[in-house]
Amino acid sequence: MKIIYPILTAAALSVATMAAADPARQAIVDFYANAAGVTDFSAEGGKSLFETTQVGGQPDTNVCTACHGTNHTDTGRTRAGKTIEPMAVSANPARFTDLEKVEKWFRRNCDTVLGRQCTAHEKGNVIAYFSSL
Repeated sequence: MKIIYPILTAAALSVATMAAADPARQAIVDFYANAAGVTDFSAEGGKSLFETTQVGGQPDTNVCTACHGTNHTDTGRTRAGKTIEPMAVSANPARFTDLEKVEKWFRRNCDTVLGRQCTAHEKGNVIAYFSSL
């Protein structure tokens, strides 16, 4: 029997390997994978969602980088001037390790930027993106 090993790239990270460094993050990734009915997420899809100007959000925050910035290993700043810790897991190992916080911020930011809630698949893609940095 021939075994075929999948090749994982930055564009597609399997659920099993994406958050393996932190069990709490892995549990969140598994939660979104189960909700979305998928076994992998796309870092490229997460980057595209996060860095693309959206239609439907508030005019001054219609792109995530308006507050989070484009250097994801650096801090961002809210419109009120409050510091936002880095999004990249490599710079902020606590990122995406508390499901309540993750859900709170996805709910709030997706509404503000997209004008709608993000899907479980989109959330998984965003986590894949920041886990790849």
